[in-house]
Amino acid sequence: MTKKTQTPMGIFTESIGLYFSNFDKFVKYMTFPVLGQIAGLGLVFLVTFFYTANLPALIERFSLFDNFTFLILISIVITLPGLAIFVKAFWEYLVAYGAINSMLDNMLKSGRVYDFDAHTELIKRRTIPFIGLWFLFGIFSLIAVCPLFWVICAILAVYFVLVFQVFTFEPDVSPLGCVRKSLSLIKGHFASTFMLIALVGALTYIFIPQVFVKLFDISGINNFFSGMLVPLIEQLPEINLEKYGLGIIPKSDIALFTVQTMLAQILIQYTLPLRSILWSMWYKELEKKPSEKLMEKSKKKYGKKKLDKNILKRAMEKDENS
Repeated sequence: MTKKTQTPMGIFTESIGLYFSNFDKFVKYMTFPVLGQIAGLGLVFLVTFFYTANLPALIERFSLFDNFTFLILISIVITLPGLAIFVKAFWEYLVAYGAINSMLDNMLKSGRVYDFDAHTELIKRRTIPFIGLWFLFGIFSLIAVCPLFWVICAILAVYFVLVFQVFTFEPDVSPLGCVRKSLSLIKGHFASTFMLIALVGALTYIFIPQVFVKLFDISGINNFFSGMLVPLIEQLPEINLEKYGLGIIPKSDIALFTVQTMLAQILIQYTLPLRSILWSMWYKELEKKPSEKLMEKSKKKYGKKKLDKNILKRAMEKDENS
């Protein structure tokens, strides 16, 4: 049965409903990919900090620590556990880009999500092309850093927004093919796609993070955690911005800014499922054949009147030839 055509705003509101109706499951699924990255980096920072702080005493007590090669070797060894946690969590986060797309059909049929492991495994079985797709994404991101390419890259980002959906739903397409297919799907729908980017971006990158940051500020939670960071930040050199008219930034402000930024980043990553749901639904909508849309429009206009079979046949032949 042909799915009902949806407007961009309808897709936006439905994706929000699907995300929050399964909020507890998505939070559970995203917890290690999100918090594991922070835990891994935090462990690396703490181990390195205490190792550096105690290095003079270690050199004085053990002559072996006076050897540069040994110091580098120990530095690598003590940071490996934290790096391993970070890399594992970061990889799981990247895999979630595809796995959540794979769950869409179940969500649309039942309104529920389940069997996360099966959907995750579908992406991990295609690790090499998946890494290839992220490699292309990385090259694009590096080019986008250059101010000369900001405008053109911003435009291309709209056209390439569905690459992970193409990868998930069309397993035979190569990474470059995913880029071409995304461009083909968005062609003719640039304004609608840009509107969806603006809506979901404002919601998940600005509104939700800032609401929670403000609530944590009011409740004193941010000050509590920033107070724990101050002793560590005090060991860092002072940041003097007098040439910018700001003077020396207090260590307490740096600690608070760090906590607020980390909280915002956590919330942005936790809302990845919402963005994936939205783009998967948009992919499904744009992927529908023109003849299917023609039938839907005709049903709306003529009700239950039967369409001429020859008209439908010519429409289908036109799709196949195009």
